[in-house]
Amino acid sequence: MPVASRSLPALLLLGVGGLLSLLMALAVGSVSISLDELLAVLSGEGQILHHELVFSLRAPRALSAFATGGLLALAGALMQVLLRNPLADPYVLGISGGAAVGALLAMLLGLGTALVSGSAFLGALLSTVLVFGLAQGRGSWTPARLLLTGVVIAAGWGAVITFLLTLSPTEKLPGMLYWLMGDLSYADSPLAAWVVLIPVLLLTLPLGRSLNVLARGQLQAAALGVAVKPLEWGVYALASLLTAVAVTTAGSVGFVGLIVPHMLRLVLGNDQRLILPASVLAGGALLTVADTLARTLMAPEQLPVGVITALLGVPTFLFLLYRSR
Repeated sequence: MPVASRSLPALLLLGVGGLLSLLMALAVGSVSISLDELLAVLSGEGQILHHELVFSLRAPRALSAFATGGLLALAGALMQVLLRNPLADPYVLGISGGAAVGALLAMLLGLGTALVSGSAFLGALLSTVLVFGLAQGRGSWTPARLLLTGVVIAAGWGAVITFLLTLSPTEKLPGMLYWLMGDLSYADSPLAAWVVLIPVLLLTLPLGRSLNVLARGQLQAAALGVAVKPLEWGVYALASLLTAVAVTTAGSVGFVGLIVPHMLRLVLGNDQRLILPASVLAGGALLTVADTLARTLMAPEQLPVGVITALLGVPTFLFLLYRSR
């Protein structure tokens, strides 16, 4: 089936799923809101309590969750096609760890939000350079070498994070620990995540054909006229930016970039012109549902959303690792 004939129905279906996940996030909580009441609130009517719950508490968090899931899934899709490896993911490869170190260091220094995001981006970019530089060495990298290098770098960032936590004031530790596990409790402004997500998606969509060729191999891509190195480093930088913004919005949420693109490729094929926007929609829906579960499963206590994604991601990662033998 041609890509154009199946892309629109698939994207429409994913869009409906994303909308339903947002409506669920707005309706479900300690105070449940029926669909009729929710529609009344969204139309400017309804009870004052419901209005405050939706617009002051649940809507910013739900939009932040959706944008963060889209950021991570898009970053994972880009990494997987560039590395031709379904195990590639910002969390597994240590890029999230580098972004977390940069953000924590900026927080300890008392820097503003913009500088925290910039520090997270520099940390993610540094981690990217380290992982791919060390994995390549004097020859070409292999999937096993890349995965091992990423795990080692991630462990190193974990040690640095532990060191930074020991230097942190006691009153800040609980919030920092929750943030490191992936937490959307304080995500009250989704604007920055959306401002990055939408332009990066629009920027990468025209690269879909080049990424399709690159997925067949660097030599074939170069033979067909693709500027391989600029494309690779440009997409590496974009994936690092996406990861950094996701980390500053919701902390270190793992496995979204691993699960979503791989599952979509099993269903929709491997055309990046479809996979990239589909990853944004599916990743956003997945993290929105996961965050809704995180704040309702043990109510009034709230779980870090990273716990939910890890419960989904670890079995998936082990399954992919088993298949890649």
